[in-house]
Amino acid sequence: MWTMTATGGTLADVLTERDFYRRLLELNGQEALEPLLASALALIVEVTRASVAYLELSDDDGGEPRYWKGHRVTADDLSTIRTSISRGIIARTLAEGRTVTTDSALDDDRFADQGSVRQHAIQAVLCAPIGSPPVGVVYLQGRATPGGFGDADRERAELFARHLAPLTDRLRTRDRGAAGHDHTREVRARFRCPQLVGTSRGLAQVLQQAALVAPLDIDVLITGPSGTGKTALARALHDNSRRAGGAFVAVNCAAIPDTLLESELFGAERGAHSTATRKIVGKVAAAEGGTLFLDEIGDLSPSAQAKLLHLLQSREYHALGANEVTRADIRVIAATNANLKERVAAKQFREDLYFRLHVLPLTMPGLADRREDIPALVEHVCAETCRRHGLPTIAISQRAIVACREAAWPGHVRELAHAVEAAVIRAHGDATPVVHIHHLFPDAAVDTSPGPATWREATRAFERQSSYRL
Repeated sequence: MWTMTATGGTLADVLTERDFYRRLLELNGQEALEPLLASALALIVEVTRASVAYLELSDDDGGEPRYWKGHRVTADDLSTIRTSISRGIIARTLAEGRTVTTDSALDDDRFADQGSVRQHAIQAVLCAPIGSPPVGVVYLQGRATPGGFGDADRERAELFARHLAPLTDRLRTRDRGAAGHDHTREVRARFRCPQLVGTSRGLAQVLQQAALVAPLDIDVLITGPSGTGKTALARALHDNSRRAGGAFVAVNCAAIPDTLLESELFGAERGAHSTATRKIVGKVAAAEGGTLFLDEIGDLSPSAQAKLLHLLQSREYHALGANEVTRADIRVIAATNANLKERVAAKQFREDLYFRLHVLPLTMPGLADRREDIPALVEHVCAETCRRHGLPTIAISQRAIVACREAAWPGHVRELAHAVEAAVIRAHGDATPVVHIHHLFPDAAVDTSPGPATWREATRAFERQSSYRL
């Protein structure tokens, strides 16, 4: 028989309470959100003897959950909880900011008329808010022993939620990058560029320079490694200029044979060359009143460079085979991943053309210089992939996001975007609502088992997984 303590509880109760507090404190050692949530849910299930646990978190402005995790649930069960089961209970908890309990949701007048409650015959439920005002909930359903959740369970769940709130807030803030500070906020108020995702200082510096250049009707040279978003920046310059109502015409100079580039740019009269079986309207004419974007300008031939220089200086050009001069009302934005200064020194690029373009140059930073933008880029590409392909909404696990942030991306944003798109498609093929590390890096040997683990085991697993490098 257990000895009664001064507080009225048994020694076993005191030891259980002490162990609960100790393990709550151990959660402070977690340095990544995914292992923290896994360890936290395993703990609350153990102390309350719940059959199922689910936790979700939103950003500080509320809205749809950004993070969620289940314990003792399959991927299908987790998807069902998120989309239908007990949304009324979770919504009530978030709205009222207080714990909701019931011994039987099926027999509770507040919830009995909900289709999901009836369909799944939900009995005991305890749902406690995380944060004040709430930014999430911990939802417990069913009991390993008969009966509903008692007062002790409620107290422990509420203590658990209060302790978890600052821990998750710290890690969510860190994951948003740069202590949660959006360096681009001020410039985005005056420079529309939704296609350029990120909040880093490096991106903000480029956007600030672009905001200065955009309203001026001068030609612009954008430099930076391949795949960093030079085309997106050129489009943003056009959209924020007085020419926004005109066409934005892009030409990849490296993709057009040199013999056809001149007619591609300036057009050609019928019969001007062997392939001109009809009059060809050039890209310069197509961009009239708008913007002509010349990508990979460093690959232009000497002949094409001379004609482009003439166009920039006089805003006049000749279509092939034409006698008359045509005036061009266009703005030219050029881009290259080559070092044009070195090419000028090597006599591979005209010096006068270089200085004509190099007035207010813009340089897009590589992904290694704006690594804190990777989580936002991953989530943006994930959402866009689902929308573009008509797929159900899917989430990216925090472990996968951390792995992306730590990996090398020599192809920069383009490579990252392709990897995430492929991962989303693989995840849908596996019928899972979450993209995991093995979807992003299928050749990497990672442990994706969702089973319960101690906080030490989860931490070691996370360290093994996040140490992977491309």
